[in-house]
Amino acid sequence: MKRFAELFEALDRTTGTNAKLEALGDYFRDAAPADAAWAVYFLTGQRLKRLVGTRELRQWTAEYSGLPLWLVEESYEHVGDLAETMALLAPDGKADSEPPPLHRLVEAVIRPMSELDDTERRERVVSHWRSLPGTERFLFNKLITGALRVGVSKRLVTRALASVAGVEPGIIAHRLMGGWQPTPNRFRALLSEETDDDRGGATPYPFFLASPLESEPDSLGAPDQWHAEWKWDGIRAQLVRRDGEHFLWSRGEELLNGRFPEIEQAAEELPDGTVIDGEIMAWRDDDQATDGGPLPFSVLQTRIGRKKVGAKTLAKAPAVLLAFDLLEDGGEDLRNAALEDRLARLQRHVLGRGGAIRPSAPVRFEDWSELPELRASSRERGVEGLMLKRVDSPYRVGRRRGDWWKWKVEPYTFDGVLLYAQPGHGKRSNLFTDYTFAVHSGSGLVPVAKAYSGLTNEEISELDRWIRSHTRERFGPVRSVEPLHVFELAFEGIARSSRHKSGIALRFPRIHRWRRDLGVDDADRLEDLERLLPD
Repeated sequence: MKRFAELFEALDRTTGTNAKLEALGDYFRDAAPADAAWAVYFLTGQRLKRLVGTRELRQWTAEYSGLPLWLVEESYEHVGDLAETMALLAPDGKADSEPPPLHRLVEAVIRPMSELDDTERRERVVSHWRSLPGTERFLFNKLITGALRVGVSKRLVTRALASVAGVEPGIIAHRLMGGWQPTPNRFRALLSEETDDDRGGATPYPFFLASPLESEPDSLGAPDQWHAEWKWDGIRAQLVRRDGEHFLWSRGEELLNGRFPEIEQAAEELPDGTVIDGEIMAWRDDDQATDGGPLPFSVLQTRIGRKKVGAKTLAKAPAVLLAFDLLEDGGEDLRNAALEDRLARLQRHVLGRGGAIRPSAPVRFEDWSELPELRASSRERGVEGLMLKRVDSPYRVGRRRGDWWKWKVEPYTFDGVLLYAQPGHGKRSNLFTDYTFAVHSGSGLVPVAKAYSGLTNEEISELDRWIRSHTRERFGPVRSVEPLHVFELAFEGIARSSRHKSGIALRFPRIHRWRRDLGVDDADRLEDLERLLPD
């Protein structure tokens, strides 16, 4: 635990990529495999389930520190991060011995808390407040609240592990896919120099991601060297068929088996050793003469949280996998083959099958001048824009610029009034960075969107100071503020919603700019947004 705390401090005090890589490399070379396995788990964004309620922890902090509960509550509201609040208020204990190793703290102390009653759980937490020094105690608090975040990207961790192992980063990225488990043996396998076949039965490949196209497509060169297709608005997924079993993985490495039974049923007909990259879409089939078209993402959302889907939901939100790449065929890894060759082999698997696995049809064009008009028709087609892929491109790992581009339509925008604010997370936990915006409805304002990105650091600091001095009411960490500031927000789509007071839900809202030139009366009305709803 001491070594992990030192790594955390080293990563926290620098923004330099090389310094972070060096700190990570030093840790992975020296740490015991049992500890390093858990470090990989946490550093790549995975977290433990919260095992202790926040109300209990605030009460225990008051009792342990001898402070009144109201002061603990006020401190928490000011700091914005419970783990940091507890570490600041609880007096330092007597660290008479070395902190336990990271793996022992997690496996023998934290995870078994789910089996303890409240009294035993309190004693276990307090005893570690007494015994753990500063940073170790802060990290312990983060772990028991399920809120540990470290300031490194998964890609950076992958690069560090690859450097230690002496293999390509793409190999490490592949080994980390598909629910990587923090065990000593898995960590040793992660650093293995043997690269002949890293494919497990269920393991997907790291996803290749497109970059935003910020210039006109004619800057890409000859049009005959490019493949175009629609940019679908669904769930990016890989369908893995190996050893008589199938596995459906989201881009976030969540196993989706059971949620889309129609796709899984179609997967049973695929030959072993097949891996398809595609997009899960809610899809309507109008009649036998047409291939139908996409349904709004809000329809697909009704299925995302359901691990078992009933007949009624299947009828209202039928799903398909639109296949646009083939990564494995007959057990052969095709990622280094040219895109045009992978697509030709993909057609043999899915062409004419119909049903829930179908090809993503290419967008035919001969000259770049044809694409702007096609792109402009995106919304009426229910898509986000166009994808442009170099025909000779391999299937890479992560976001590598140059081979795959996404050329999306311009977002919708509206002017909304700031109504509520609450603290952010991590390094922004002491600043109000998460905002709720409203538009006019009748004689009042109705909330329509939450957003937390789009402002500069200077604007965030200025707005934070204003929020603190113009708070009207407090609801836990949330503050109601005077409705004085107007912001322009961008969003990708809109749908009706019975779960929201406004009756609408916006897709990917984010702050576009602070409209200091507008007053509250200039903000949009709910009717303006409702006009954008699809028929």
